[in-house]
Amino acid sequence: MYAGTATASVAAAALMGAGTLLMPGTGTPVTDTPAARRPAPQLAPVRHAGDAAARGPRVFAHRGASAYAPENTLAAVDRADALGFDWVENDVQLTKDGVLVVIHDTDLRRTTNAEEVFPDRAPWAVKDFTAAEISRLDAGSWFGAKYTGTRVPTLHQYLKRITRNRQNLLLEIKSPEIYPGIERATLQVLNQEGWLDRSHVRDRLVIQSFGADSVRTVHELRPDVITGFLGTPAVAELPAYAAFTDQINPSYTTLSGDYVAAVHALKGPHDKKLQVNTWTVNDATHALQVNGMGVDGIITNTPDVVRAATRPGS
Repeated sequence: MYAGTATASVAAAALMGAGTLLMPGTGTPVTDTPAARRPAPQLAPVRHAGDAAARGPRVFAHRGASAYAPENTLAAVDRADALGFDWVENDVQLTKDGVLVVIHDTDLRRTTNAEEVFPDRAPWAVKDFTAAEISRLDAGSWFGAKYTGTRVPTLHQYLKRITRNRQNLLLEIKSPEIYPGIERATLQVLNQEGWLDRSHVRDRLVIQSFGADSVRTVHELRPDVITGFLGTPAVAELPAYAAFTDQINPSYTTLSGDYVAAVHALKGPHDKKLQVNTWTVNDATHALQVNGMGVDGIITNTPDVVRAATRPGS
């Protein structure tokens, strides 16, 4: 995630029937494996960590446990699982041929060897490569030799892994202005992998974005899904956001106790108190600081550090 703020007021979203999967429209489902050949997902029950008072703020493993394994990879998901974390955060983007892949940057240079494999393809934008081309890239060597050969996962692959691990997902739609239709495509893949049933929608999935229009679109397509806006809207603008988002998720550098209280004073589209999940907090000092402000969740590369600092009795 990158820091961002919203300065313009946004209009309330028009609600649809909660039973609707997707709004009518043109286009075909975006997949990397035809649905007819894909086996039914084996859904495992969610792990419960006890009530909020007992566990402290919810801790989200940012891009997986990304301090300990290459970000947004299955290795990072598994590392978060090994550390005992139920919630992982990821970023999704669309390839040239319309496949959703899990990667943060809008270009491939920082976390893959794209420049080496495709030296004539500058600026190595995700949107300019097919899924097959991206699948050839090494997404682990930059982090450490032990991760050589790690791949950029598709969203299908990612969902299968967190289903196996019984984890939950805070999914960021990345740079939606670059990818028209990415909201519908994301919901289609989530549905194909069994992530839009009642149990997942109720307490295992949140979709967020820095794009207010993108968050509003997700809410219009699937009003039952919990959504989050990444940024720090002005207090006066919070009621407009509360029409279509359940969470306001700001950078910890923009946060204050008064701001958290202002968010908590409002109810979102599901008639529940708006929540605050702040990012990216990677040390005990700042974890204690935002915990004292009353945040609901903390997004972090070092989930074990944050958990140790904020767990009651620690």
